[in-house]
Amino acid sequence: MAEPIATDPRRAVPPTDALLANPRLAEPQQRLGRALVRSAVRQAQQLVRTGALDPAEVVDAVLRSLPGQATSLTPVINATGVVLHTNLGRAPLSAAARDALVAAAGYVDVEFDLETGARARRGRGTLQALRDALPDAGDVFVVNNGAAALLLATTVLSQGKRVIWSRGEMVEIGDGFRLPDLVESTGALIREVGTTNRTTLDDYRSALRGDAGCILKVHPSNFRVSGFSASVPVRELAGLGVPVVVDVGSGLLRPDPLLPGELDITTALRDGADLVTASGDKLLGGPQAGIIAGSAELVTRLRRHPMARALRVDKLTLAALEATLIGPRPPAATALAADVETLRDRCAAIAAALGAIAEVTPSDGAAGGGSAPELPLPGWAVSLPERFAAQLRTHRPPVVGRVERGVCLLDLRCVPSEQDTTIIEAVRACT
Repeated sequence: MAEPIATDPRRAVPPTDALLANPRLAEPQQRLGRALVRSAVRQAQQLVRTGALDPAEVVDAVLRSLPGQATSLTPVINATGVVLHTNLGRAPLSAAARDALVAAAGYVDVEFDLETGARARRGRGTLQALRDALPDAGDVFVVNNGAAALLLATTVLSQGKRVIWSRGEMVEIGDGFRLPDLVESTGALIREVGTTNRTTLDDYRSALRGDAGCILKVHPSNFRVSGFSASVPVRELAGLGVPVVVDVGSGLLRPDPLLPGELDITTALRDGADLVTASGDKLLGGPQAGIIAGSAELVTRLRRHPMARALRVDKLTLAALEATLIGPRPPAATALAADVETLRDRCAAIAAALGAIAEVTPSDGAAGGGSAPELPLPGWAVSLPERFAAQLRTHRPPVVGRVERGVCLLDLRCVPSEQDTTIIEAVRACT
């Protein structure tokens, strides 16, 4: 008896056009784009060819594989206890800032006066909100990140001139990025003063002979020098006759009792800084932006410099920053001030729901983002076996905890309470 002829698996593969015409894939194509859905269809067709997928299940497989949005960025639940986690995008935006992003996504009056029909100052509402938040500043300006703010300031003041800078403040801020390299790229000449652990006012005075463009003071936000050390405060540098530029880094607008050692923009201005630069996506709790505040005359010079055009922020950043400044308390501030007893109660409820695999344990969080590096944030976490860390990271939505001493810790400091149930479901799915 003749052997049956094997069926070519390619005959069982549903045609691409027929799949794309399936009514169940119409909404995903409208939301995500035809190209992305077509790519998912082709991946499912390949599974049919290899025998790993039944032809009748192709559409279901396509729907399962499609992302929630047309971007490779994946929203995650930050259970690390680090509020400004740089690898997770630093400060999460408030609901008001997210709404502002949506409002600014279409046509908006970013450089247009609706009353006169003429061109208007770009981002005027955002800049006014920043002026209102920093009344000690003569004027303010916004660029695309903190490094850009420092780049523009040193370019305008010190290109071809000397930047007087303490050795103890010449920092590397992560991923091999060194601020001295940034400043030297402007064409400025760095004049190092003092030593790693001690710099005095006389060190600055002796360096001012010749062509000095500015004195630069960088807040060492991601490290501390202790012991036999000395530095010169801004108020003493302000009397030396050279513009003083202070990079406070973290973007704290004013003193915060929760962060007693963190330099803020208002204090630097009151102490006599001519220009202060900072980041918008750290302790301010807003989008990535570089904040510049200080002398009205110097801010005008920065705004009119050709480099300012290359560093300017877009309408989305302007909208989110304004909403952060005038809107409700941002999530980062809420996480920093989280109540310890409330965190313990939430952890206890999650652990009770998960049973024997979970325990409640003390957990110190951190501000992160180079802010308050020595300040622990006491709290609590749910402790799980270490194997859960990798499983939770690949869950949908991903839950990112941290591994310490052979266990996976889920610190709830940065997790909104309404996501506690989501965490319980994610852990259960991983069991």
